Amino acid sequence: MDKFIFILGGVRSGKSRYALELAKRLSKKVLYIATCTGASLDYEMKKRITLHKKTRPKHWRTIEAGSDINFLLQKFNDRYNVIIIDCIGLLVSNLLEQGLTDKKIHNVFKDMSGVISEGKCTTIVVSNEVGCGIVPDNYLARRFRDSLGLVNQVMAGYAGKVIFMQSGIPVIIKGR
Repeated sequence: MDKFIFILGGVRSGKSRYALELAKRLSKKVLYIATCTGASLDYEMKKRITLHKKTRPKHWRTIEAGSDINFLLQKFNDRYNVIIIDCIGLLVSNLLEQGLTDKKIHNVFKDMSGVISEGKCTTIVVSNEVGCGIVPDNYLARRFRDSLGLVNQVMAGYAGKVIFMQSGIPVIIKGR
């Protein structure tokens, strides 16, 4: 089994569901790192988070981490058999909100990919594919789309297995 599995797809493509099912098959000792912290969000997003939490087994540990994922990966890598990071799109958004430059964002994910690759446990990383849509009409949205696209390339380059979710169907685009 590949130790670094990267799952990406569009909105409601089934990527998180697939990541959960895969983790359940691999182990009962799972750490779920959520990049959406639930702080100061609108009602609809809070409702989404609540529904998302209900899909995870109660015995899994969940940590809501807005940005410092590398610290968590290093701290918990030898304590869990599987770590899920969901999702990279929100993490990129968090880093943009913190004022990081594109180069710094790229380096965060290059470092993260190295930490994951060197880790002992299986790490499943979930991300949004936003490059198949229209060109956004404002600078920040274009910057987000471009940053996420480049980050996805970094993650896919390091990952041993890359799965693209299309309408709930996993399509392996790298690895076995």
